[in-house]
Order: sequence, then C-alpha cells, then structure tokens
Amino acid sequence: MYKANVKIGVLPTRRGMLDLETATREKEKFMPVIRSIKTENVTLVDIDDICTNGIIENEAFAPAVVDKFRKENVDAIFVPFCDFGEEGAVVDVVSKFHVPVLIWGARDEYPNTPQKRGRDTQCGMFAATKVLRRYGITYSYIFNVPADTEEFRNGYEKFVRIACIVKDVRGLRIAKIGERPSPFRSVMTDETKLMKKFGIQTVAIAPVMLQMEVNKILEARGEDFEKQVKDLKMRMDCSAMDDDYTDRLVAFKIALVSTLTRNHCNVAAIECWPTCALMKLPSCAVIGELTDLGIPVACETDINGAITMSILRACTLGEQAEFLADLTIRHPENDNAELLWHCGPFPYSLKAENSQAKIVGGQGQFELKQGELTVCRFDEVNGEYCLFAGEARTTTGPATTGTYVWMETDNWKKWEEKLMFGPYIHHLGGIYGKMFSVLKEAARYLDIKLDSVDEPGPSCL
Repeated sequence: MYKANVKIGVLPTRRGMLDLETATREKEKFMPVIRSIKTENVTLVDIDDICTNGIIENEAFAPAVVDKFRKENVDAIFVPFCDFGEEGAVVDVVSKFHVPVLIWGARDEYPNTPQKRGRDTQCGMFAATKVLRRYGITYSYIFNVPADTEEFRNGYEKFVRIACIVKDVRGLRIAKIGERPSPFRSVMTDETKLMKKFGIQTVAIAPVMLQMEVNKILEARGEDFEKQVKDLKMRMDCSAMDDDYTDRLVAFKIALVSTLTRNHCNVAAIECWPTCALMKLPSCAVIGELTDLGIPVACETDINGAITMSILRACTLGEQAEFLADLTIRHPENDNAELLWHCGPFPYSLKAENSQAKIVGGQGQFELKQGELTVCRFDEVNGEYCLFAGEARTTTGPATTGTYVWMETDNWKKWEEKLMFGPYIHHLGGIYGKMFSVLKEAARYLDIKLDSVDEPGPSCL
C-alpha cells in the first residue's frame, strides 16, 4: 500500500562566460544516469523549457524556475555544476524552498591551457556552497567524481532516500488507537510539539470503533475475509488457536486497514494492551501483518516509535519491512550482542527461512533472518528531538518466544551508555542493510540531533 515517491527538481548550472557546448556535454552525461536510478520512486522535473539546453546561467531565469518547481511541488532539488556555475542563480532558486538540496559537479578532465579554458567545476562549488551557508540553506553533496562512477550512483540514490524520509515525516498522519498503557510513562509524547515542529498530525481512534467493525466483518464473512484466513493458515501455524480466534485476528487486520484508509493515515500507534486485549482484539500478529503491507504500526501507543518506523520505511523506499523491537537482554555468551525481541509483532516477510512461523494466542513466534542491520530511535526530552542510529549485524543465539533476532555490535558498552543517557526507551526500530549515512543526513534536514554510538557521551561508572 505504501509507495515511496519523490519529485526532484533538476537545476543544472553553468557560467555564462564559459563554453555552452562543454557544459551541455556534461549534462548529457549525468542526465541518463539519474534517470536510471530508482525510476519507480522518482519523478524528475527539469528546466529544459526555461533555460538554454536546460542549464541555468544567470539570475534572470530564477523566477521562472521557482514558479515551475512550485507548480510541480518538488520535494528536493539536485544542483549539478556543469562548470564553475552561477552561485547567484542557484541560491535565488533553492532559497525559495524548504527541501533537501544536493550539490555535485563532475571532476575536471584538464586544467586551463592557452588553447582552451577548463570548467573549474570544483572551484565554483566551493564558492556556491559558501553562499548557501550564508542563506542558511541545508545541503548535501557528492564528491567531485564523474557521473558514470559507482560513487556518484550511490550518493544520488542515498539522496533519494533522504528526500523520501523528509517528505514523509513532514506529512505524517498517525492514527492513535487508544491511550498509552498506564504503567508506561516512557511512551508519553507531546503531540502539540510534533505538530508545530514537523507538521505531524495524530488522529484519535477509539478501539471500540474497531471492535464494532470487527464484529461486522465476522458476521459478513465475505470473500476477501475467507481468502485472508486461508492465506494466514498457509503461511503460519495457527493450530494453537481455535478457528474463532484466528478469524477474529484476520477480521481485526481488515478492520485496521480500512479504518486507517478512511482516516488518511498510513502509520499507527496502538494500545495493544490492556484495552485491545480486553476487547479480544489480537494486536501482536496483526501489527506484523500491517507492517508487511507498508503500514507501520507501533505497539503500546508509542507515537515516537511509529515515527521511527516511518523513517525506516522511507529509508528503504518501502522495498522491505521494518520492525520495532524491545531491547531486552544481553547475549549469554557474546558480550557485544543484544536480544531484539517483542511478543509477536515482527513482519512475516523478515522471517528466517528455517524458522517455523506460528501464532500462539494472537502472537507471532519466529526468528528473523540473518544480515546487516541499521537500527534507530526517534525520541524527545525537554523539547529536544534526537535520532539515535547505528549499524550492526545479526548473530545466532538461544531460541526464545515471540518474534526475535540477536543483534551483534562492535562495542555493546558504547551502545548501552548512549541508550541509558539519551532520551530513548526500550523500543528500537530496525531494518536490514547499512543506512546510517542516510539517517545522518535526514536528521540534518529535519533539524534534529543525530546521536551516533561513535560520539562520546556520559560513561558508565
């Protein structure tokens, strides 16, 4: 259901006194490259109809470019320097938008000679970025490398992911289903601050409304309902539950999806206990099922956890599911490993191939697959928003209940100290792959502190 999509305004720039043919040749090198990267997620907005050969060379063209980018509602701007460029024209455009900006210019082939003037690309980039700083514009850049290199492709793809995170966070509508579990003061959130700083909205939904919809679905027993019951039983062993409870689980899944759709929410935080449990609404496995549909759901009404999951969803462009885990215990033998666990809400798509998936009492039970991990946590204390992030890997360890995976770090003590003294709780989001650099840049655009395990902080006594 989730589809990552960003519009990127492409703003090539050149110096009017330098060779147009050379600048155009550079544009013809990078445009096919960026058109080939994440085509299903990116819409490019060029300026070919405004500037000669689609390359801005002075400030006179800036108003028309700004107008087009505004009409197209661009989510980010890519500024490739075809030569020295024109800093005034660049800043006159990008300063009118509050979006991620990417700066890049290809490495020059030769210096100036008596016969031919070079491009001086890097020189112009240094000058332009000083002006961007003067205007308070946040920007990213790719090293001065040719467009046909892996370094350029990787950098541009990371920028696409960054732009998606920023766009999604600023447009979040979070379904808040119920209240927080009363013993958990740790998940308390200031919804007003989230709205003022990020534009994040929360939509209150009463669990009783979901209960009523579940009952209607169970009475109707439509074709889609029966199909989903069959699918669930094929994927997961439901023999520990009677058929009535399995049916109720599927009905709850359908009810949640339809309720979120009606309320224009694509993420949720739910009071899985005690309220949903008392209403016989089996939340755990359902949370995993919705996450696999591209709808992150945080348990225990953890709104900041839901935002964390949304960040990770955008980080992967929706290509894989994310999960929200409890940090529970240290590995009994590996000093640098920790158990990422929860009672059953992890998405089925991340299950290890050799792990038998079952549902017991509405809770999923299986181990996640092995691989590289990126974990993070969006949180706040005393008005300061932070994003804890780090890269790790899975490892093997003792089997346990619920859904789980063992995570191995390079130095768990550094992680533990950061988590103990930071404004974080026992919930940590995770995705597969190495995405720290993406999260680091996204934090700059969202104006939140990036809290890395590699940065020094208070120490354990």
